[in-house]
Amino acid sequence: ARASHVCVIHSSDMSTLAAAACVARVAPSTGARAARARTPARSLTPAAPLRRGRRSGDGGRLMAIPEPAASTPAAPTAPPVELSYDWQLDFCSRPMKDERGKKMWELLICDETRTFEHSEFFPNNRINSVELSKAIDRVIAAQGAKPRRFKFFRSQMMTIITRACNDVGIESLASRRCQTLTTWLDWRVENVYKIHPGYDGQASPMMGFEASSPRPLPDALRGESWAFVALPLVGVREEAEQVKARRVFGDLLELDPNMPDDTLIPGIAVYTKRAAALAGWTKGLELGGITVDLDMGTLILDTGVADSWQYARFKQTKALTQEAKEWEEVKEKVGGLHFLAIQTDEDAESTDGFWILQDFTNSKFCAQRSGAEQGRDGSVGGVVGGLGRVARGPGSTKGGLGVNPAPG
Repeated sequence: ARASHVCVIHSSDMSTLAAAACVARVAPSTGARAARARTPARSLTPAAPLRRGRRSGDGGRLMAIPEPAASTPAAPTAPPVELSYDWQLDFCSRPMKDERGKKMWELLICDETRTFEHSEFFPNNRINSVELSKAIDRVIAAQGAKPRRFKFFRSQMMTIITRACNDVGIESLASRRCQTLTTWLDWRVENVYKIHPGYDGQASPMMGFEASSPRPLPDALRGESWAFVALPLVGVREEAEQVKARRVFGDLLELDPNMPDDTLIPGIAVYTKRAAALAGWTKGLELGGITVDLDMGTLILDTGVADSWQYARFKQTKALTQEAKEWEEVKEKVGGLHFLAIQTDEDAESTDGFWILQDFTNSKFCAQRSGAEQGRDGSVGGVVGGLGRVARGPGSTKGGLGVNPAPG
């Protein structure tokens, strides 16, 4: 067992959106079990290959040559296989100009593990939903399969992408959970765009998401208390297996296979007697990540590509503020990776919901940190008992949390 120093913080400021999916009871997992904190919890009153330029015949001017569009194979005799998982899609301008001096656009499509990738450049006079839907059809024909949904993260392109997906009969979903795609995009910035003969280093930044101001969380999403926690990576993988087996609600991201098993991953644990119901409602949200707003003393939950919620509040004492700051520091060391766990109480043997999350800004257009670069000093959390148990540090500070703090 390792020593740990995670603060236990409890709040009743939790809930789910009323428009979320219906709740279905699931069998409990055998995953994370919250270790008992030294101070008791307090429940509160709710408040494509690169081609070099070539010399033109009229003076030797270097011309930017875009990647060729993917060749269209013969149409399959059978309809495409309907997959049970999502693909990720990006359609946006790039910092490159074509031979006309006009900005080039690009379509990127991949699956969640990048077992296949498709890239295709577009001139700026073909940027519409009709051209995009034709390109999507070509990719589906080439793969002989169609995804459950297309996830995308650029809210500015929502209209074109949504219409194109509707035209090919596939649901689209605006989501921050496009880390596979953005990691690939990071690579292409350095290895494709910057060495393209038409690269324009003065081009304006590529469009991203536009986050809204955090709104009060609906009552249906509230738990009874919560805590800063941590799990070693091996424990996170065990919980992920429960989600894959559909024993608990949740959603996953691809984890770095080179990250050491003992790397501590920070998280937020929510406790409520209605854990299964809360986990079911939370499943209806497209969770992005959780961050700490130290100025407001608030946990901020991001959903979709633009929505943010005041997930919980904590008293801004010196001790609690320091614990929140350390939690964020450990999260930064693991590239923004963290998790949300929902269970009945601190001593529960299983979780009812488990989500692997990642700060979207940490994976937007920059490389992720490798496992060798991550600190594991145990300053925020450690392993308590056997693997798979949610860890908290001894001597944790409890605080009155929520919009309406408990008296005293």
